[in-house]
Amino acid sequence: MALQLHVIPVTPFQQNCSVLWCDVSNEAAVVDAGGDIARIRAFIDAKGLQVTKLLLTHGHIDHAGGARALADALGVQIEGPQRAESFWLDQLPQQGQMFGFAPSPALTPERWLEEGDTVQVGREVLEVLHCPGHTPGHIVFVSRAANLCVVGDVLFQGSIGRTDFPMGNHQQLIDAIRNKLFALPDDMTVVPGHGPFTTIGDERRSNPFVADRRYG
Repeated sequence: MALQLHVIPVTPFQQNCSVLWCDVSNEAAVVDAGGDIARIRAFIDAKGLQVTKLLLTHGHIDHAGGARALADALGVQIEGPQRAESFWLDQLPQQGQMFGFAPSPALTPERWLEEGDTVQVGREVLEVLHCPGHTPGHIVFVSRAANLCVVGDVLFQGSIGRTDFPMGNHQQLIDAIRNKLFALPDDMTVVPGHGPFTTIGDERRSNPFVADRRYG
């Protein structure tokens, strides 16, 4: 039994939409369906997966813009982010206009997620960490069994999320990375919202924004 992962870069921003599934039950969750819904559905159909929920790390248009359309097409619910993210989810129509995305309605998930909650994907369990800073209600999904975390725009290979958007908070982001993500195992795979995978240990050692050697 194992949690499987496939990443589909979507939208002009090349956002890493993650499909997670339990290889025993074939039940799956789609994380951050920002757009290109036909491509996501084509992969799901080709693998014969049964999507049981959509998950959101945060409410920026490239992560959440296609979520309602995909959830409605599949007849499933949306879970996450943390409820402070209503600030951004309510503004999805304006975000779409600003960045030239297809129209996307304001979104309220069927389930808000809080620190310490868990999400079931078949027989697999994802833990939820609330990691604000990039946005106020940003969350991270952690699979201890698969030794991976899907972190959205909190942490990247050699970088961190932007905090110059409304409701961004640089110190909150640094604290979330150092106190929550860096408490995870060094060899845990990090699946960021954009760009290549990394590991917790690599970022702890060498990330110029949050590496231990710089911040003590």
